[in-house]
Amino acid sequence: MTENKDFDAIIIGGSYAGLSAALALGRSLRKTLIIDSGKPCNRQTPHSQNFLTNDGKTPKEVSSIARQQVEKYKTVSFYDGLAIAGTKTKNGFEITTQSKKTFTSKKLVIATGIKDILPGISGFSECWGVSIIHCPYCHGYEVRNEKTGILGNGDYGFEFSKMINNWTKDLTLFTNGKSTLTEEQTKKLTKHNIKIIETEIDRFEHKNGHLENILFKNGTKHSIKAVYSKIPFIQHSDIPFQLGCEMTEQGYIEVDDFQKTNVYGIYACGDNTTPMRSVANAVYAGNISGVVINKEMIEEEFE
Repeated sequence: MTENKDFDAIIIGGSYAGLSAALALGRSLRKTLIIDSGKPCNRQTPHSQNFLTNDGKTPKEVSSIARQQVEKYKTVSFYDGLAIAGTKTKNGFEITTQSKKTFTSKKLVIATGIKDILPGISGFSECWGVSIIHCPYCHGYEVRNEKTGILGNGDYGFEFSKMINNWTKDLTLFTNGKSTLTEEQTKKLTKHNIKIIETEIDRFEHKNGHLENILFKNGTKHSIKAVYSKIPFIQHSDIPFQLGCEMTEQGYIEVDDFQKTNVYGIYACGDNTTPMRSVANAVYAGNISGVVINKEMIEEEFE
């Protein structure tokens, strides 16, 4: 726990994007604080894939190595806790934690991620990130050629079926109710031997998060090994709203190519800014944030 109160930059969120931003700032000799509550959204995922040099490691392994490397830089401090409030000050920002600690900084990085809103289907939450998955680039290779499902309907169900058909030919689209596919979409899926089941789902049968069967409300069941699902989300933190950060129509924090928000001095990076939810992308965005913050501060100090 840090005893300092004033920093060049505060980073809210100490997962991949936040640690990457801290690494760039630490190497730029900027006094930096990471505030992190220790609950990354992928904590249930067994392995992190498609990240060069770390392919196949657990998320905890990747983040532990990252933190150890960042900790080597003496200008970077850590506070283990939840940031709950942010205000604009004359010289920058003030962040308050759940335990009433306050810290100030000239710049702010919001790397707080998003919170998935899981459906109330029995078994879904236990399987989420394990065998009910969101991204074929993160998980598709591991379940290639397996009995695979897509939980979706309409345009999403059609487009994602097209994509996942690349990884397996044993594919079923579960619309969980009446199909909203167009006639043309239905014909194309059928042409590629992609089955469509409209029966409502009762629960997902699994062992320790690994799917075995989908049980339907009519009493039937379907053997399955993996299911792809796109689910709604909200921002994990209220702080970007408190500080006036603009959001996209999809609910992400709006940033430019340099991870800048519409509020001067506030940057955002990681899953809270993009649908591209991957460790590699979070690390990239965090690095950009740290580099651009340092450049911005240099310009301000060299007036």
